[in-house]
Amino acid sequence: MNNNENIYLHTLANGLRMVHVQRNSPVAWCGLAVNAGSRDELDGQYGLAHFVEHTIFKGTKRRSSTRINNRMEQVGGELNAYTTKESTMLYCIFPVEHLERAVELIADLVENSVFPEHELSTELDVVLEEVASYRDTPSEAVYDDFEDMLLAGSQLGHNILGEEKDLRLLTSGHCFDWLKRLYVPSNMVFFSLGSTSHDKVVRLAERYFGILSHAKKGLKRKAPVAVAPQRKVVDLGLHQSHTIVGARVPGMYDDWRFAFALLNNILGGPGMNSLLNVSLREKRGLVYTVESSLVTFTDCGMIQIYLGCEHEKLKKALRLIDNTIDSLAQAPLSERRLDAYKRQYCGQMLVASDSAEVAAMAAGRGLLYYNAVSTLQENIDCILGVTPEQLQQAAQQLVIDNCSILTFK
Repeated sequence: MNNNENIYLHTLANGLRMVHVQRNSPVAWCGLAVNAGSRDELDGQYGLAHFVEHTIFKGTKRRSSTRINNRMEQVGGELNAYTTKESTMLYCIFPVEHLERAVELIADLVENSVFPEHELSTELDVVLEEVASYRDTPSEAVYDDFEDMLLAGSQLGHNILGEEKDLRLLTSGHCFDWLKRLYVPSNMVFFSLGSTSHDKVVRLAERYFGILSHAKKGLKRKAPVAVAPQRKVVDLGLHQSHTIVGARVPGMYDDWRFAFALLNNILGGPGMNSLLNVSLREKRGLVYTVESSLVTFTDCGMIQIYLGCEHEKLKKALRLIDNTIDSLAQAPLSERRLDAYKRQYCGQMLVASDSAEVAAMAAGRGLLYYNAVSTLQENIDCILGVTPEQLQQAAQQLVIDNCSILTFK
């Protein structure tokens, strides 16, 4: 959170936690962060979390799907949602004077959705088209297959979108059960960002969410077991190679996450001066894109380096990635060089914090998973505290011998 903002926390009588970020703006955000994602699906129901995200908009006891779609758009706002492997975000953006309209709508969706079968049938076709479209984009599909490979044998190791054979068996009953089991006060956080006073936000939350009283049955998550590094090539008849190099790293509660976040940014973050972009693209023209991403779950994480290139250039590109990581693993960076990387990363964090969307979502996720909302300065201090030795040790876990590699070609 930006240091100039006021952050207010509150818990309703039914156990629903809430966070309000007070920011002087004519535009506001609010929503629910739900601790429920694709890893919580039962066997044979893969894709249910994402399917509910789609079909929760298809009708309530009070509103048709058309009325739901128009409710925020009529005042210039938006209603949206997305699903990850561990969470679902259901949220609105709107002119600040329409906060009550947004809160009431989201509460109606969670409390009163009816999942009409005729709407589910239509939305199934939409979801299946999304699945097909995704598989037709190898630069995206390779990420899912890589995660499945790295997290094999666990509930994290399957695609968020699901597979057609499972999706065709999903019913209204499955959707109802999902809401009853996981969209409960103790498993959710209500978040808001805008200029409205904290007291008014609390009153609205109590009015519209206070009646939620479903008992929590608890999540049954098991940490994925470690798997040996793998090398796999899938021949799809493509004109270019799409490759991911990566390894398991600690999860979101581990203190080492800050060293890995900094390492990830140094290697292939958004800056054009990231080590891999300079080495592979700017200096040698081996790839048309190379980037690194850090994904953290509650009990594990992974760093994934993606590169797209011509087939004949892949071997050299992989060798340069190996050399780059090895140089960081062999000796600690100088304090001066590390400080420069830290300044860049902290500057990027400052720029990102100016986005209301980023701030609102971060507040919701922070309270959901850490039961606290970190300020921007607290996050910056953690990055500044990473030592050369810690960065070196993080790089040692990412040397090529420890990595799995998946290529679509």
